[in-house]
Amino acid sequence: MFFITTVLLIVIAVLLFCLIVFIHELGHFVTAKLCGIKVNEFAIGMGPRLFKFGKKETVYSLRLFPIGGFCAMEGDDTASESPRAFGKKRVWQRVIVIAAGGIMNIVLGFFLMFVVLVQQPYYASTTVSSFAEGSALQAAGIQSGDTFYSIDGRRSYTMQDVQFSLAVCDPSNVEFVMIRDGEQITFSNVQLHSRFQNDRIVVIYDFKVQPITRTFGSVIGQTFSNTLANVRTVWGSLVGIVTGQISLNNLSGPIGTAEAITQAASSGLGAGFGAAVNNILSVMITITVNLGIVNLLPLPALDGGRLVFLLIEGIRGKPVNPKHEGWIHAAGFAALICLMVVISIKDIIGLF
Repeated sequence: MFFITTVLLIVIAVLLFCLIVFIHELGHFVTAKLCGIKVNEFAIGMGPRLFKFGKKETVYSLRLFPIGGFCAMEGDDTASESPRAFGKKRVWQRVIVIAAGGIMNIVLGFFLMFVVLVQQPYYASTTVSSFAEGSALQAAGIQSGDTFYSIDGRRSYTMQDVQFSLAVCDPSNVEFVMIRDGEQITFSNVQLHSRFQNDRIVVIYDFKVQPITRTFGSVIGQTFSNTLANVRTVWGSLVGIVTGQISLNNLSGPIGTAEAITQAASSGLGAGFGAAVNNILSVMITITVNLGIVNLLPLPALDGGRLVFLLIEGIRGKPVNPKHEGWIHAAGFAALICLMVVISIKDIIGLF
């Protein structure tokens, strides 16, 4: 029975990952159609085709490997004289088409967040309600009823913001800014309790926060705020990696992602099948928001890199030489593949 449940959860995880890819490519597809761009193929998966259908101008296909997808538009990567080619459309139309994929991923994150939160009777606020015995926060002078404003300069709009700030801080020296009676109070050089976990130092939570009761308004509000908190977490993680505050070992590829999904499902099975599915959904929220944000970064081979060239075209009034743009994207793609290979090797080593 456990084996069947595990297999079912893996199938659900794969289908949800395909959903993330589908939503991303659907953003490109729908906006391309609305802008009058011809779409030659809409594919989910990569590699050999398993099957295809389509009687008009667009071929819809499912491919063997569930690791991506694409929306092949006329004149997207080759020259075309068709009036419906991608390159023949106005700059603002092409910007919308390129940006739509990443934006749709963030929208999907919002929807999945709603599905997870609507099941919960209470939500965590950022206002302290009580302390454990010997609490470091209480010893520093923080009181019940105080609300987190910032931690080490990072604003705390939600409990997820608080958790991220505590995850990346130096527990021996933390600065808290709290709101008390409408005023900001700063607590500097706070030393938090911590422990070693998985070869890294983690903060011990020695406080509790006030609950927010579920209502229609609080569900919608928490969905918005937590989705935005997820965006801030992703962005903060990227900045942390660039600045060296967060190790590259924290990056994961498809293998590491699959392992994370499996662990999330396994940890939830003890509480029931529904809890396991919710854990998978929580991981998927992070994945889809990650994909949306990273894909919009101004890097070659990504949608964000293409947006940079469209911005340059809009300013100059003429496009960059397609050959030069192609070289830059090819170099970026090669670098991306090399990075994925390195990360995948790290993930495989981690499995053993």
